[in-house]
Amino acid sequence: MSQQQWITIPSHLIGSIPRPDGLIQANVGYENDVVSLEKLQQMQLKAIEATIRELDVTQSEVLTDGEQTKPSFLTYPIYDLVNDCYTFDDKCFQLTFSDGHKRTLPRLIKAPFHFATYAYRYLNVAKQFTSKPIKQAVITASALSMVYSPILLSMGAIENYTREQFLVDLYNECEKDIRMCLVQMDFTEARLSLKIDPTGQLLKEFILINNKVLDRFTREEQKKIGVHVCPGGDCDSYHSYEIDYTLMLPDLFQLHLTNFYLQLSSEKDHIRILKCIQQHMKPEHQIYVGVVDPINPLIESVQTVCDRVLEAAQYIPLIQLGTTDDCGYSPFADDRSTSREICYDKIKARIQGTKLAEKILNEQR
Repeated sequence: MSQQQWITIPSHLIGSIPRPDGLIQANVGYENDVVSLEKLQQMQLKAIEATIRELDVTQSEVLTDGEQTKPSFLTYPIYDLVNDCYTFDDKCFQLTFSDGHKRTLPRLIKAPFHFATYAYRYLNVAKQFTSKPIKQAVITASALSMVYSPILLSMGAIENYTREQFLVDLYNECEKDIRMCLVQMDFTEARLSLKIDPTGQLLKEFILINNKVLDRFTREEQKKIGVHVCPGGDCDSYHSYEIDYTLMLPDLFQLHLTNFYLQLSSEKDHIRILKCIQQHMKPEHQIYVGVVDPINPLIESVQTVCDRVLEAAQYIPLIQLGTTDDCGYSPFADDRSTSREICYDKIKARIQGTKLAEKILNEQR
């Protein structure tokens, strides 16, 4: 077989890597005015450099900064505005996880909606430490739409600021966030929406909101954009694992982008989900299936990963197949549920198992 005929199976991580304990402690110290901003920033730079170096050792072709300096994947654009433009009360949108803990999205009380931080800021720092491509995850417009949803969440409306005006501001800011990065949108609320509204109307609204942003990009630009979905892993628990995955997937593939990063390894019935993917994916789509589970502390063997790739290849054309992790390893800055060592061992298994499957599948052609 000539080199030109070989089909490579790309393998990308989602984004977040557990923060070092020292950085987590420094974040807490800064919030309590016992650690200076200068000291915190030194710790952050050290963590970013270490993360990129350690990911490079795993032979990852595309790196991330591990989201070491994000407060969370969800709130990074508005985190610095929380005290001035937002409030926390019983009208806020909440994520409730299977172990009972909650994560709360603040409620907008001061117009207009705008970002304080764009993801490119994290990207530019990370570029200091590598010449490899760096992927930066951004939050979806649909997730941020929940900071101001007067009807759905019975929030009080801001005077002279309609939901429609808010959405225009939201689209503008999310477009700007995406344009500045090689990007993957985190759409964890896709599956959650069916828990909130089993009719599927909220999911369709979320797809519409995200497509309003995506339609501002050309077809060529959309080829560089990806989306990640999962049942929302945090602190070793989920917020919507009980929701039937196959009810969400048909709508998901209506998003106007190319790359889909799909949680799979933690699902009980891989075949049923792969058949659904096969039925609804489009010829231009690249499908990255999850082959390792960050929630499970058991480190997958290279052979286990290989077997999962071979299984997926029965339903997804080899030219459209990629692999990923089911989820990020630490989507919120204070999550200590997974060690960095376990995380890197899982990433190595994913990459090596994917390479083994790639060899087998190419030799079978």
